[in-house]
Amino acid sequence: MSLPTDLSQAHWRKASRSSSTGSDCVEVTSLPELIAVRDSKDPDGPKLLLTRSAFQALASEASKHGN
Repeated sequence: MSLPTDLSQAHWRKASRSSSTGSDCVEVTSLPELIAVRDSKDPDGPKLLLTRSAFQALASEASKHGN
């Protein structure tokens, strides 16, 4: 699997549970083999690239501890 180096054309979506004030948000985009996650306050900053199964596990664990 080759990792994408340019995500400038990706369609980023804000998490549905993000606050309406725009702070403390994450955004995700779906790639052919990966899910990318970034901080919405720093769109040019680092991105976390996860396999689909790893993202599913992360989301499942986070939902157990969310408010």
